[in-house]
Amino acid sequence: MLFPSIVNAQTKKSAEKGGNAERFQITARASEIDPRVKAYPEINFLIDDAKGKPADQQQAMFNPNVPARGQLVIWLMGHNSRLFDRLGDYGLHAIRVHYANKWFSICCQQKPVPASCRGDLRLEAATGEDFSDEVDLAKPDGMAERAFQFVRWLAKKNSPGNWEQFLNADGTDLNWDKVIVAGSSHGSTTASRFAKHQRVARVVALCGPRDQYQSWQSLPSATPANRYFVFSHVLDGGWVDDHYCRSWEMLGLNEFGPIVNVDEVSPPYKNTRRLITDFDVNGDARRAHSSVQPGGSAYKDPKTGEFKHEAVWRYLFTHPVDEVGTPSPRDPDCLHDQKQ
Repeated sequence: MLFPSIVNAQTKKSAEKGGNAERFQITARASEIDPRVKAYPEINFLIDDAKGKPADQQQAMFNPNVPARGQLVIWLMGHNSRLFDRLGDYGLHAIRVHYANKWFSICCQQKPVPASCRGDLRLEAATGEDFSDEVDLAKPDGMAERAFQFVRWLAKKNSPGNWEQFLNADGTDLNWDKVIVAGSSHGSTTASRFAKHQRVARVVALCGPRDQYQSWQSLPSATPANRYFVFSHVLDGGWVDDHYCRSWEMLGLNEFGPIVNVDEVSPPYKNTRRLITDFDVNGDARRAHSSVQPGGSAYKDPKTGEFKHEAVWRYLFTHPVDEVGTPSPRDPDCLHDQKQ
């Protein structure tokens, strides 16, 4: 049984034509899954907000109407139900975890910021291990442990979706070879930093990664570079200021194909890892930043309202990682040496 004091579970019909089972969706509090979790008010990371409402809710989703791919997406940003619906339709399981990520505008504010400051802090927030002097986080409050505890809890509750497949052989951790880490903006940057440290099945970075003054992007990577997939709008401030092109090349993504405009090239986009769009956002950089995931800012057909980047999202999350494009030289117009 799923206890109502812990979760808010609901079902939803599959978006796939002919689907007749219910899409499994569930919301659960991290603090009730794992009583070890705690708040860090010094970085505005809370369990309950100022009004006493739960701040530690987490979501999980699985669609039984399509063949399962046997991979789990961990999403590192605010819950996006429209994205989760699509992940389910691709045959992926997905969770979003509440982890200690509220430090961004509080820590590493020195000028100049040390070259490893944000990278170390991201890694501590992701792992709950001691990598940074800026914070003192416990393991249960890192992304990795929260994800493990959530999946183990789903498995123990016999939740639909065979969640135990994502645990390792002795049930002490996730099987990271089956995990896709993904996010947008801040979340995409932490996903990419974590994948440098922990080998995963794939990374999907929407509008990111950034950290333009940091050095972690050039570190050796536990995750092979061909497993990183990125997507940005050209009016996003991170693109305009060369933050993304810098990170993408430091990650080595130019070895797997050119930068491809998805509005001009059809799938599989020359098998590249670096995708951009330039659809009209009326010059709004803020809209551009959030336009590369399903939502109100995304590119839509003006007549039907359908999203124009459906094929792009499917490609980012499901394109075979061993199918790669032709290596491209570094862009001489990209400012790689960025300093404060």
